Amino acid sequence: MTKLKLLVIFLLGINTAYAQNTIKAKVTDAQSNEPLTGATVYLKPSKIGGSADENGMITLSNIGNGTQVLIWKYLGYQTQYDTLIFPLSNIDTLKIVLHSLEAEIDEIEITSTRSSRSILDIPSRVEYIAGEELEEKANMKPGDIRMLLAESTGIQTQQTSATSANASIRIQGLDGRFTQILKDGFPLYSGFSGGLGLLQTPPLDLKQAEIIKGSNSTLYGGGAIAGMVNLISKTPTEAGDLKVFLNGTSARGMDLNSFYEKRKGKIGLTLYAARNSNLAYAPKNVGLTAIPKFERYTFNPRLYFYPNKTNKIMVGVSGLMEDRKGGNLTLINGDAGAPERFFEYNITKRLSSQVHFEHKNEGGGLINVKNSVAYFKRQLTTNGYTFNGNQINSFTELNYIKVHKKFEWIAGVNIWTDSFKTEKPFRYDVSYKQNTLGAFVQNTWKASKKVTLETGIRTDYTKNYGPIILPKISLLYKINPALTSRLGGGFGYKTPSIFTEETEKINFQDLKPIDKDKNTLEKSYGMNGDLNYRFYLADNKLSFTINQLIFYTRINSPLILKHYYSPIDWNYTILENAKGYIDTKGCETNIKVGFGDFKLFLGYTHTNTRLHTDSIVRMPLTPKHRLNTVIMYELEGKWKIGLEGYYFGKQTLSDGKIGKDYWICGFMVEKLWEKFSVFINFENFLDARQTRFDSVYTGSLNAPVFRDIYAPLDGFVINGGIKYFPFGDACCRK
Repeated sequence: MTKLKLLVIFLLGINTAYAQNTIKAKVTDAQSNEPLTGATVYLKPSKIGGSADENGMITLSNIGNGTQVLIWKYLGYQTQYDTLIFPLSNIDTLKIVLHSLEAEIDEIEITSTRSSRSILDIPSRVEYIAGEELEEKANMKPGDIRMLLAESTGIQTQQTSATSANASIRIQGLDGRFTQILKDGFPLYSGFSGGLGLLQTPPLDLKQAEIIKGSNSTLYGGGAIAGMVNLISKTPTEAGDLKVFLNGTSARGMDLNSFYEKRKGKIGLTLYAARNSNLAYAPKNVGLTAIPKFERYTFNPRLYFYPNKTNKIMVGVSGLMEDRKGGNLTLINGDAGAPERFFEYNITKRLSSQVHFEHKNEGGGLINVKNSVAYFKRQLTTNGYTFNGNQINSFTELNYIKVHKKFEWIAGVNIWTDSFKTEKPFRYDVSYKQNTLGAFVQNTWKASKKVTLETGIRTDYTKNYGPIILPKISLLYKINPALTSRLGGGFGYKTPSIFTEETEKINFQDLKPIDKDKNTLEKSYGMNGDLNYRFYLADNKLSFTINQLIFYTRINSPLILKHYYSPIDWNYTILENAKGYIDTKGCETNIKVGFGDFKLFLGYTHTNTRLHTDSIVRMPLTPKHRLNTVIMYELEGKWKIGLEGYYFGKQTLSDGKIGKDYWICGFMVEKLWEKFSVFINFENFLDARQTRFDSVYTGSLNAPVFRDIYAPLDGFVINGGIKYFPFGDACCRK
C-alpha cells in the first residue's frame, strides 16, 4: 500500500506540474484607454509568450500551475511585472494597463491649435518649450525672450539696431514681419509695437512657448506666413506659487523679477512685477554701446473667476514703461563734451487689457469670448531726427468648439482694428487705419487609429484690400508606435505695413506711407512635412528621438524697400511690391538622447531663402547652415548643469559682402535647495562678436551708416543670481 500511495502522489505531482492554463488579457494605454496593438507578454523564465491583436487582446496557453511571473512590454511604455498564482479563480479576462514613458509629453496641453487632443495626436506640427528648458533659458536672459527663441532650430532673432538692440524673430529665413507673436492667443506685438516686443517680454510668468512653423492662418489670420509664436501664461492653482528672481551681469545689467499665483475657491490671481535695467555697456575698445542704457518697469495682474463648473472668466491688464538710450559710449555715460555725438533714444509706454470668458454647455461644447485692447507709444530720437507715434489695436473673437468621438469642430469670427498715428511728422505722415473681419472653421477627423486629418478654411475681409480665402490641410499618420509622420500646407497673407526690419534699421527716416492704390497684399502658400521616430534601449533606460522636417514657403509680390535720390527734391524711401517672389526651402533635423540624468540635444538647420525678380539673389541675413548642440545634466531637486554650442554659417549681407561664420558657446550651473537656488551662466565664453572680426558701420561716429548685424555685439558676458521659491520649485512638482 505504501508503494501504491507513493505512486499516486508522484503521478498527481506530475499532473500538477504540467497542468495547462490559458488566460486572456486586454492591454490598454493608461491615459487614453486605447488598445495597444503589438504589446507583448512572456513568462519568466520560460519562452511562452504572445502579442496583442488590433483590439489589444492576447491569449496565452500552456501555463503551468503555481506562481508565475508575467512580463508585459510595449515600445515607449514602462515594462510591467505581474506575479500571479495559477490556476486563476473568477477571472475571465485580465485588464492590463501600461503607462507611457512619454506620459508627461502626452499630457502637454497645446492651446495654439485650440484642440482638446494631446500634442502627440495633433496633425498640425507644434513645437513647445516648457519645464526645465524654459527655466534654463530664463536663467540666461531673465529680462526678455530672445534667448528662449533664438536657440531653437529654424529660428533666429535678428538684431535691427546696432546701438539699441532692437530685434525681431525670423522663422525659416523669412523677415520678422511674417512671424505672428501672440500672448495667450492675443495679438499684442504687431506693427509699431513689434520692434521692441522681444526686448520687453519677460519669461518668468510663462508656462510654455508654442511654435508653429509655416502658414497657420486658419485660426489666427494674416501675418503668420513664416509661423507663429504663442506665449502661454501660467494660471492660478490651489497649491499656489511664488518666485522672486534676482540676476546681475558682467555687462552691468540688473534684473529683479517676481511672480505670484494662487487660487482659493472661486477666485484666482496671478501677478507679475519686474524692474529690468542696464548701464551702457560696450566691450573693450568699441565706441558704440553693444547694450544700451535702459530702465524698464513691468506690472501685469490677472484675476480669474470660477463662478461654477461651467464658466470661467479672466480679466487682466499689463503695463510697461521703458527708457532706452544707445549710441556713443562716452556720450551716453554723461560726457556732454564727447566729440562723437551719435545716439538713439527710445521712450516707450505699453498698456493693454485682456478679457476671456469661457462657457461649457451641457452638450459638451465650449464657447469662448475674448477681447484685448492695446496701446503703445514710442518716441525714437536720433541726431536731429525724431519719429514719434501711437498705436492702438484691438482684437475681439467669438468661437465655439465641439468634440465628438471621431470629430472635433472649431468655428468662430474675429475682428482686428489697428490704428497708428504719427505725432508731428518729420517729413511724411505715415499714419494709417486698418480693420479686418475674419470667419473660420476647422475640423479634426480621427479617421482611424493611425490616421487623423485636419482641414480648415478662413475668409478675411480687409478694409483696403478686400476679401481673401485661406484654406489649410494637415495629416497625421502613425505608421507604427515608434514612427509617426505629418504633412501639411496652407495659404497666408500679410497686409502692407511700414513696420519691417528694413524700415526699423533706418529708423523710418524719409519713409513715404503705404499707398493702398499701389501696394497689394503679400500672399503666400507653403507646406511642411516631418517624420518622428523614437525608440528605447537598455530596458528603456536609454531613449532616442529623431525628428526630420522639410519645408517650403513662397511669398508673391513681397514688399521691398527702395531708396530714391533726386537732385531737385528730397531723397526718400518707399516700400514697393516687387515683380517676383521670395521662396524659402530647407530642412531641420532634431535629435534628443536621454540616459539617466543626462540629456543630449542636437539640431541642424539648412535654409535657402532667395528673392526671384529680374535676377535671383540670396536673401541677406540667413545662415545656410546652422548647428545646435546642448548637453544637460539634471539631478532632480539638486543640480542643473548645461553646456551648449551654436554654429552659424556664413551669411550674405545687404551690401553684397559675406559675413564670417562663428560659434556661440555657453555654460550654466544651478544648485537647488528646497526653497531657493543659485545659478551662474557663462554666455558666449568664446567671445564671438561682430566687432572682433568685422565692422558694424561706415563713416564717422557723428553720422554712422550702419551695416547689417549678423553676429553678437556684447561678446562674453557672465550673469548669475538667486531664485527664491518658498512654495517649492513648481516646475518640478509631480
